[in-house]
Amino acid sequence: MSVDVILDLQVNPENREELLAIFKGILPDTRTYQGCQGVVVTTNEDDLHNIVLLEKWAHRSDHESYMDWRVERGDIDKLVALLSAPPAVRYLESISI
Repeated sequence: MSVDVILDLQVNPENREELLAIFKGILPDTRTYQGCQGVVVTTNEDDLHNIVLLEKWAHRSDHESYMDWRVERGDIDKLVALLSAPPAVRYLESISI
């Protein structure tokens, strides 16, 4: 069963456009990474500096492997430097009701 991942980011106001430009550059690789089923970038209508990525992955381990790859490349450090708070990652599993 697939897993939904929420990556919640609070970007420094002066860095919003830079963060979005970085995502524009790196998300094509994300979308072709093993297990990635989709990524949507959203913004909070009440706080434009709150960027939230809604992701779907085949398995949590696929996302964890992807994140390890991004850390090794130095991409995570570049992104975190643009934030005003640490990123929050949530893994969600659907419940059949």
